[in-house]
Amino acid sequence: MTEAREVTCRPRSRRALWVSVAFGAAGAGAAGVWTAYRGPEGVALAIGASLGLIGLAALHVVTARVDADAHGLRSRTSLRRWSVPWAEVADLQIRLKSHSRGAQSRRVSVLLRNGHRRTLPLPTDSSGLLDFHDQLDALRALHHRYGTDVPESASASVRVVSDRTAGRVRAVAAGWCVGLLIVAAAVAASVSGVAADQRAWEAAVPCTTATPDAERGECLTYVPAVIARTDPHPPKETSWVYFADNRPFERIMVPREAADGFHAGDKVRLTFWRSDVMAITGSRYVWHEDVQSAGGMAAVAAIAALAAGYPAAQLLLSLRGRRLPGDEVLPSALPFTLVLAGTALWLLPLCYLHPTTLFGSAPTIAWAAAGTLGTAALVVWAWRATRVRAPQPAEVTAALPALDGEVFLSARFLEHTDYNPHGFGTHIALGAGPPAVTPGPGRFAARRIPVERLTVRTVRRVRGGDGDTVPGDWHIAELDDGGRLVRLAAAPDDLARVLRELAVVHEPSVREPS
Repeated sequence: MTEAREVTCRPRSRRALWVSVAFGAAGAGAAGVWTAYRGPEGVALAIGASLGLIGLAALHVVTARVDADAHGLRSRTSLRRWSVPWAEVADLQIRLKSHSRGAQSRRVSVLLRNGHRRTLPLPTDSSGLLDFHDQLDALRALHHRYGTDVPESASASVRVVSDRTAGRVRAVAAGWCVGLLIVAAAVAASVSGVAADQRAWEAAVPCTTATPDAERGECLTYVPAVIARTDPHPPKETSWVYFADNRPFERIMVPREAADGFHAGDKVRLTFWRSDVMAITGSRYVWHEDVQSAGGMAAVAAIAALAAGYPAAQLLLSLRGRRLPGDEVLPSALPFTLVLAGTALWLLPLCYLHPTTLFGSAPTIAWAAAGTLGTAALVVWAWRATRVRAPQPAEVTAALPALDGEVFLSARFLEHTDYNPHGFGTHIALGAGPPAVTPGPGRFAARRIPVERLTVRTVRRVRGGDGDTVPGDWHIAELDDGGRLVRLAAAPDDLARVLRELAVVHEPSVREPS
């Protein structure tokens, strides 16, 4: 571990950042002067706002600073200052964040003894992984030297907290869940009003001379008109129908099909209901305004509520694994997608066909009850499928049946070795021949595993540092390959079979909490 008395982390290329700050401030100021003398213009305001945001972002980066010494950590940005003594720091970890196209960024995550986390603005891996790890090692050296109750093992390995691990704060998932539920509630609240309008439109009859003026909005009024011209546009643009002499008005917005269906000179009849044009009837074409369907609105509300179920499942799994180490990967929430899909099969038709009478009759009640029972069964299955299984290779191996013939198990070594060059292996062949790493379920290009030089160090669950390609419900066997650590990843039962066939099954030296 690197010995250090004081560590200071500041951004690289500070001169370029200050130039960006000055450029952004000058651009925003010029846009403000232009607006003051020439009046507000969209282009000038957009350019000024863009340059101002660039300047603010550069200012936030260039003013970031992290200092550490015997007294503790101090973090400073343009927006906030934060400090903590080493006695309150439990561990310094890597916060690994995934971006689009497989890109990743690393920052330092401070785990406090009260369970809370803070992410430091510096160091980052933007200046290179080597510099990042050097600065992290220096910070960990200070923590190991001046912190209290720091175990010796804490100085040997760095835990990695990623988007899949238990230590991540799932604020985005919580935001999506709450937002979708609000949308579902708002849409559901409008279903009764839409249903009333739909019933009123279906019951509307033509107005008569005896209809009072106050009630003429609820009946149908017919007005003759002549098409002056049409203005069709592509589907994503607005199409128009114009009327001769601007009677009863100049134009009306219609879909592309209606604009193509009418022609100049056509005599048509407009149907008015509640002061809106509901239909244009001609000799060759008839256009009807789309009337909102209560069933469609109820189905949209149900879809939004079901969509909120996936981030809710992520939050549930995060809460379920709150006692796991922060760098352990949580099980995937994908099994709950089957729960949502199965629920959609019975809930969406029920909402569409009976939007306001879900529990108004015996058939709908029976429909909802049967669907709820099916959903409950799927929830139980998903809950069991996403349980956290503690590594217990000895007990699992004894209960597994013997292999019958040759099998190809989905498993892979995570390190580059002579029997797994460039990580090409995706399966391990067992049974008919010597154990081998293969690039698929076949002996093609197989590489024999040197069983004689492998011993097991421990079997554990997946951690954040094992990469995003390893499923969260797999286990990792840490093997000693002639003094070198190699990791073998596979599903728990498959990993137990592999270790048994390799004749290297031992009780793990470290038993991780479940």
